[in-house]
Amino acid sequence: MYKPLADEIRPSTPDEVVGQKHILGPNGMLRRIIESGSIPNMIFYGPSGTGKTTVARMIAERTNRTLRKLNATTAGIADIKQIISELDTFMTPGGVLLYLDEIQYFNKKQQQSLLEFIEDGRITLIASTTENPYFCVFNAVLSRSTVFEFKPVPPAEVEKAVVRAVKIMNAREASPYQLEDGVIHRIAASCGGDVRKALNSVELLFSTVTEKRFITLADAEAITQRSSMRYDREGDEHFDALSALMKSLRGSDPDAAMHYLGRLIEAGDLVGICRRLLCSASEDVGMAYPMAVPIVKACVDSALQLGLPEARLPLAEAALVLATAPKSNSAITAIDSALADIRAGHVGAYPRQLQNKHADGAGFEQEQGYLYPHNYPSHWVRQQYLPDDLKDAHYYDFGDNKTEQAAKRYWDEVKKR
Repeated sequence: MYKPLADEIRPSTPDEVVGQKHILGPNGMLRRIIESGSIPNMIFYGPSGTGKTTVARMIAERTNRTLRKLNATTAGIADIKQIISELDTFMTPGGVLLYLDEIQYFNKKQQQSLLEFIEDGRITLIASTTENPYFCVFNAVLSRSTVFEFKPVPPAEVEKAVVRAVKIMNAREASPYQLEDGVIHRIAASCGGDVRKALNSVELLFSTVTEKRFITLADAEAITQRSSMRYDREGDEHFDALSALMKSLRGSDPDAAMHYLGRLIEAGDLVGICRRLLCSASEDVGMAYPMAVPIVKACVDSALQLGLPEARLPLAEAALVLATAPKSNSAITAIDSALADIRAGHVGAYPRQLQNKHADGAGFEQEQGYLYPHNYPSHWVRQQYLPDDLKDAHYYDFGDNKTEQAAKRYWDEVKKR
């Protein structure tokens, strides 16, 4: 029966696992747990192809508990009840080790059904998820579990698995295949840290090579094109990519901004890009270069009208404007400070001179005392605008950039006069 190469090459010891040295290295906590044989409830969190299932299998082999596996994408309450019915019987003398893959697809009720049994130890839960468990796992399950994060595997580590895969594939052949220089590196560098994806590429290359029994770099490039992209419109990759773009703009790094913008363009996330660019124009550049707002808005409108791939041109222009512009967060600091007072109940009545003119008392309009600034020199006159309870409140501080400092000098001079 056919067995995928990724299954055939699956590691059987922690030393054979590529990557994850932070948890599986010589002194890694997860490695120490595996070697101790005392297995707690655990949640493995990380992208696909990084070893979560492999490590769960290793743990199952080192425990005296009966292994049961469920995939939350297809399992339901009936499957959980079936496992529960086996508890305290000759079928599960030492209890059950339940490996629950993709736990994020279980709803709250399904996750809660396990609580009693993981609480008293009859079920030891090892769950895996590609989404942040602090968002998708029910808190009562989370509090009874230890979370381990699996990270994308670096290309240098993936190469080790690719080399092993090539040896296994060649061992199946009467005469070995030859690989052009750079093929292994290309496969390892193009899988986005997903070892399974790299191994699948090796298997596909061997199955499609010509009778010359020679795998070229061009073959590897054709197999792996776009495969390095990790992107899920509803998952962590979506928000990580957008966050990386925004923080690169804020950090005034045009090269990083182009990189993350490119990744988002490749993923086709036009709306996400536009929202972050518009936000950054006001949040990060703000008063230091107010013209960034209309410039970015014009670029975003052009991008939405053009569509991809041409939209990459105005999007790149907008990102470079933001990344190279002077920065000021004085606007967001000011409005957030004002909102904090309002939400704390510090509002007060509108000053009488600022109100729309009303009829007070017996229908007679009274003088409000409002001073019309345009009637005074420099179009300014001193009067109270904040409510009495907040008349001394201060929210806005001029930023230290050229534009805001020029405005500060102007108003300091006006108000001094």
